[in-house]
Amino acid sequence: MAAISAATEGKKVLLLDRNKSIGQKLLIAGAGRCNVTSDISIEEFSRYYHNGDFLRNAFSQFSNVDLMNFFTENGMALDTERGHRVFPATKSSADIVAFFRNMLEKHKVQLWFRNKVLKLEKQQDGIFKIISKKGEILAKSVILATGGKSYPQTGSKGDGYNLVRNLGHTIIKPVPVLCGINLKETWIKQWQGITLKNVIVKAMSEGKIIGEEFGEAIFTHFGISGPAILNLSRNLADTRNKQGVKIIIDFKPALEEKILEKRLIEEFQKNSNKSLKNIMKNLLPQNIIEEFLLMGTLSGDIKGNQVTAEQRKILISLLKNFCLNVDSLRGFDEAIVTRGGVNVKEVNPKTMESKIVPGLFFAGEILDIDGKTGGFNLQAAFSTGFVAGKHVG
Repeated sequence: MAAISAATEGKKVLLLDRNKSIGQKLLIAGAGRCNVTSDISIEEFSRYYHNGDFLRNAFSQFSNVDLMNFFTENGMALDTERGHRVFPATKSSADIVAFFRNMLEKHKVQLWFRNKVLKLEKQQDGIFKIISKKGEILAKSVILATGGKSYPQTGSKGDGYNLVRNLGHTIIKPVPVLCGINLKETWIKQWQGITLKNVIVKAMSEGKIIGEEFGEAIFTHFGISGPAILNLSRNLADTRNKQGVKIIIDFKPALEEKILEKRLIEEFQKNSNKSLKNIMKNLLPQNIIEEFLLMGTLSGDIKGNQVTAEQRKILISLLKNFCLNVDSLRGFDEAIVTRGGVNVKEVNPKTMESKIVPGLFFAGEILDIDGKTGGFNLQAAFSTGFVAGKHVG
């Protein structure tokens, strides 16, 4: 997007990529379907980000509506799905990559692949010297859009951080976000593959709620993941003592405790001669019931008509406040995005130009910005790319 935007402004543009083709990370975005943006109101957008205020200006210059128009006006049809998520109508990331390749060719952007940049210098005459694997390049201006450290197999290995650190920029320590959470409970492996829908998950540290999400959670061999957990991981990123954090699951967020108790009483009366473990199938996925009841030291074999008021309280507590203990976040190999990167205080939010090195611009995940799932990270990349390209000298 930065290259296309700069070329549209009449600049002579060379796009360098260490990979064999463009968009390696785009290919895996949205599980290969590429959730390009969200169609929520642009006024709401910035609240979905870490350092969202920094992005306000970029969004005002190139909003989600501008992005959607950019695609459709250039022949890429879009579909909006549940949760305001916008996808290509073909549901193919490969088609988005092909779209950008065609746009680059249309605007006569030069492409140089399999060429890793080793060093970036600014000479006394104000010209940048780009020292690459295949030779040296001179340029009046440089846009760095190297990404963070997430999914390094796609080429985003954090190389951009060293390039700008050598030019005097501050790098906020990169950490993985939008990732699964490792749990201390070893028995959780027994729940591997089980999906919880429409639950509330909270993260608590030192007795305080530090994050809360509604949606889907999936148990895995390492702990817990799924859309709600990925978003919740962003609240753990800056928590120093992650092993002191607890994950609280509300299995029945639509039911207040009194209403839930009434529902339990009805279930026990209606199924008075059935075992508790069978009755609980009406409330929970079958494969988690045994361990769930063990957490409350409840026997699954007692009958519905044998459940005491005290045991009902235990069940309600477990259904509304099921507690798990965090060990750590998953690593960069699995994290969708990176928290950290170039300190946004050192970048002009109106132009994406460095305040330290004139002529140096930034776009995308190399900056210390990250958003929730749902197209927000790609929108930030496209908006900052557009602004950097528009203002490059």
